[in-house]
Amino acid sequence: MAASSSREAHNIPLPPSPLPDKDSKSASRRKGKGKEQPSAGHKRRVSQKAAAKGNADTDLDWDWTALTDSHVSKVPPVFTKDGSYFFSLVGPSVKIYSVATGQNVSTLTPPRSSNANTASNLLTSAVLNPNNAFQLITGSCNGYIHIWDFLEATLLKTIDLSQPVHHLCAHEKFKDYIFASVTRPSKNKTKGAADDSAVVLKVSLHTNDAIGESSVRTSSEIVPIGKTRFPTGLAISHNGEWLVATAGYKAYVASLTSSTSRFTKYVSSERITCLAFHPSEDYFATGDAKGNIRLWYCLNDQVHVKAVGVEKKTQTASFHWHAHAVSSLVFTSNGAYLLSGGEEAVLVIWQLESGKKEFIPRIGAPINTIALSKVGREEEYLVGLADGTYLFIGASTLQVSRSYSRIRLDPAVVHDGASTSTSVTPTPLASHPASSTLILPSSHPSSLQMFSIPSSQVISELEVSPSNRVSRRDEKPLEPPRVEMTVVSSSGDWMATVDRREGDGTLHGEVYLKIWSWDRQVGSWMLNTRIDRPHGSQKVMDIAFSPVSPSSSSLLLATTGADNNIKIWRLKKTKDRTASEFWVPRSTFDFRSETPKKVSWSPDGSLLSISFKKHVVLYDPLTTVPRRILTTPECPNVSSAQFVGSSGRYLAVISGRDISIWDLILQSVIWHRRSDFTIQSVISRPNDDSFTVLCHHGPSTHASIYSCSSSQPTMTRKLPFRLRSAIAFSSQFIGISQDWSVIHFGDDVQKVPDEGAAAIGIQPSTSSTKNTLFQDIFGKSAFSGEQEAVPQPAQDLSGPDQIPSLFDGPSFMMPPLETLFDDAMSDFIKPRNVALDDVADGDGDVEMGDADETEPLPKPPRRNLDALDMEAFIGLFKQHSLQRTYA
Repeated sequence: MAASSSREAHNIPLPPSPLPDKDSKSASRRKGKGKEQPSAGHKRRVSQKAAAKGNADTDLDWDWTALTDSHVSKVPPVFTKDGSYFFSLVGPSVKIYSVATGQNVSTLTPPRSSNANTASNLLTSAVLNPNNAFQLITGSCNGYIHIWDFLEATLLKTIDLSQPVHHLCAHEKFKDYIFASVTRPSKNKTKGAADDSAVVLKVSLHTNDAIGESSVRTSSEIVPIGKTRFPTGLAISHNGEWLVATAGYKAYVASLTSSTSRFTKYVSSERITCLAFHPSEDYFATGDAKGNIRLWYCLNDQVHVKAVGVEKKTQTASFHWHAHAVSSLVFTSNGAYLLSGGEEAVLVIWQLESGKKEFIPRIGAPINTIALSKVGREEEYLVGLADGTYLFIGASTLQVSRSYSRIRLDPAVVHDGASTSTSVTPTPLASHPASSTLILPSSHPSSLQMFSIPSSQVISELEVSPSNRVSRRDEKPLEPPRVEMTVVSSSGDWMATVDRREGDGTLHGEVYLKIWSWDRQVGSWMLNTRIDRPHGSQKVMDIAFSPVSPSSSSLLLATTGADNNIKIWRLKKTKDRTASEFWVPRSTFDFRSETPKKVSWSPDGSLLSISFKKHVVLYDPLTTVPRRILTTPECPNVSSAQFVGSSGRYLAVISGRDISIWDLILQSVIWHRRSDFTIQSVISRPNDDSFTVLCHHGPSTHASIYSCSSSQPTMTRKLPFRLRSAIAFSSQFIGISQDWSVIHFGDDVQKVPDEGAAAIGIQPSTSSTKNTLFQDIFGKSAFSGEQEAVPQPAQDLSGPDQIPSLFDGPSFMMPPLETLFDDAMSDFIKPRNVALDDVADGDGDVEMGDADETEPLPKPPRRNLDALDMEAFIGLFKQHSLQRTYA
């Protein structure tokens, strides 16, 4: 049955659980297979019965949920035909987002492949069915093509190509067919060698009968078009006559008008990275690894005569601005402009006629994808960033109209492929109780972001150290400053950060200690004090605020550095009228020229613990006099020391796999325990007498919860991933995993509700009101808002009382005057009330009476003319009327 008409119901499962290595103890209790990757929304529950037993010898899975998606899409989003939703491929799932709100309204996840040799289930491409606007076709690395009915969130059909699918394209001219670029197994049997050989296929969406009970079917017809290298793009022309594939240094062009379509190769001077077809003309554009953009004018019949399989060069037009590889290209709907983006975090708009360009700079992160959305006559650009953020940019204003993102973190770009060792890459992590936010690394190593867990939204981003985001290819890449540490005071009013940049032969190293104050009115962090080189050119080892006391002036900040010094900083008020506060050094001291490591304050702030390689020294922070020097033979190489418990009586000393607990009142070690695994960190809470020890073992993290009085853990739990850093958050924990996912874990962790986490049907949007000619020219009214799009019933103008209200609005919105004359005149001129009996029928004369009979006019008096009057009249007559006549 054709894909455009078939509807086969299929259950849509939720994203499967990530798994550890095969030798994990809990592998038998898990379902599914795959990599050890925490996916968004995943959670492992601990049975209540097992938890009640408190058996510390058995590692149970801790509850956890990922606050970030472990994958960032590098596939351009696909819009629905009406432009109301767009599809984004995120790992093994398709997320459907609302264009208006940015909310994830539904998630489509195909079932995992049952083939044990399948490397990955990641989705790689998506396209709308050109003959059915309500069907989405996706391809994946497991060789499956899935056909979805996204309105009902059902999987209609699964076609197995048995080869990883990397690109898809379709055209309405080829009904029930799709073109796919798939890779074939490499002949090079070297371990780790990638499959570099690919083939482009014409695949029929009609399928053969299913074998057995399997829902996976094979295509009824597969026609090979030609072989390529590893594909970077696949597109079809607007009229369906040309098919272009890009791979390596070549562009492969095939004419689809003939029954035997074969590729003709065109050579590029640089490796091609992306491809886009013109929407109305027969040429295409490519971007390469050195930032060049080329327009290829090679689609004509004369070129391809007897030229199949021949490598050629052709005429191209070239544009160049990008310093790095071009990651995405797209033409505007009218074909007059070309949009490009890359690692520079700048959207470039090229005018094809003149070659001029416009820029939208500092978008925030490198650009992965660019897509075009057009609803009616309004056009928008959807830009996908490397940190998972989506930006909508208006085509007319070239301004960012709205953006949608969760936690912005992309380790592949941000940390430049940094080592997976937690000791190499700094991972700042803190919580701010006043705003209920997390302070996390951002999409650039010199910035931090504030993330709200209740709303699952990024509240703001703080650029701790302004820096250049991109350097030129021909120059040595600049090492950006990196935020290595961040700590927040217990009151939430102050935050301290340390950012550092390594020096080289041409640039000196930079180290800054910055202290920020929380502005409660604005709700953001403001820079209060910047301290350059707090420990000279050496690295800052640790920072910690003292506990809050009733007097704000007693708040202290302790830092340790590789210069072997310990420094304590205090607040100082200015003597002017503003009485503003800033931080100054209070004291500097050292201990036997040894390098201090970790800092820890007692709960009441009366003691300061500094750990060294062989000792732990307790200081009086006011006098900087050492109170006690603790030496623990069971911990020969101390890595850290930390106060545990609510009373400040106990101190935990960590050394590799050993942990010892000191009773500071008895001045002795009350218990010692050697762990089976290397201890990564100790997490304690000020109001809790228990503490948590995190250990790494292979790809997993083991957590043991101890009380201060016993060496036996009261509870042990396990997480299926390693943690770079972790902090206490309320009664639970927040951590950053090895693959840079932000994890919320602990007892009874409840997942933040996400309306689009499951496969949910969506409703097609109703047709919006068509804009008037005036709105197309001048835009929509700024006073009507959203109500302007709602059709209003015609106004009743029959009553004269409705006329004055029409003159309150703009003149261009008034109806024609001829329709208002009668009603307006009847409203302004009041008619006389005349009885019908007083009006005579017919056209006869009507006798008119006097205007006012009550007061008649007086008659003028009669005058008698005498002889003088008559002579005057006769003289007047002769003068004016009689004329003389001459003979």
